[in-house]
Amino acid sequence: MYYIVYFSFWLITLLPLRLLYIMSDILYPIVYYVAGYRKDVVRSNISRSFPEKPQEERLKIERNYYRYFCDLFVETMKEMHFSKDEIKRRMTIGNFDAVKEQYAKGKSVMLMTAHYGNWEWPIALSLYLPEEVPLYGIYKKQSNNTFDKLFFKLRSRFGGIPIEKNRLMRLLIQLKKEKKLGNFWMIADQTPYGSDIGFFWTKFLNQDTATLTGTEQLARKFDFPVFYADITRTKRGYYHCEFIPITLEPTQTKEFEITERYMQLLEKRIQISPQFWLWSHRRWKYQRNNQA
Repeated sequence: MYYIVYFSFWLITLLPLRLLYIMSDILYPIVYYVAGYRKDVVRSNISRSFPEKPQEERLKIERNYYRYFCDLFVETMKEMHFSKDEIKRRMTIGNFDAVKEQYAKGKSVMLMTAHYGNWEWPIALSLYLPEEVPLYGIYKKQSNNTFDKLFFKLRSRFGGIPIEKNRLMRLLIQLKKEKKLGNFWMIADQTPYGSDIGFFWTKFLNQDTATLTGTEQLARKFDFPVFYADITRTKRGYYHCEFIPITLEPTQTKEFEITERYMQLLEKRIQISPQFWLWSHRRWKYQRNNQA
């Protein structure tokens, strides 16, 4: 099944991206109006996040989200045909020198991002890294094995190394023992599960929100500086990723300070351009009196 799916996407995405965007435009009314993919989740999330906005404005965010969601799908699949020059042209990197400065100090780096903008294309970051300091993309294994293998292959392009989250601690201990460095790409806006490494409650988008703290705990334990990867869409098919320091001295931070700062930066980005966040994710499954 995997090879059938992969070849199908591979064949379709031979088309130029401009033609794939036409397909996205056709797909949008099917996904939004006909299938209504998770529309109740999206509508509830947006309504609770922006209670101060009039209904028409919230519906506009909703429609723009679904348009972007379809774009994101074709962009992600098109990645399998990108050359190194093409991915670097479409995903530019800013303030990366601040990240590289940490290697000279003998430190690995935690890069915190979210399901915002195109969070797959920043694998281009691997092309800017020294060979001895690879990019490890931390991920949760998908329940569908076919798509798990597909995304693993996509995320392995250009030198990135996908690491299932349950293997991360073992990897960190191994790298420390071998005195090797790495960059760890952490998508940290998921809903925590009982098996996750801790979480805490914070106010995010007008709601009490259970938030992962695993990245913070690991950064403080191993003394890894932490940066927020701020992804913006500059125009259709083009993005910019700016690295904003959260802390260069994690061992000097207070508990939850790193996580809180990350959530504040993400919230600010969402408020500026809300249509590019993954609103169809069931982000607020739990209430304070109904913890994971």
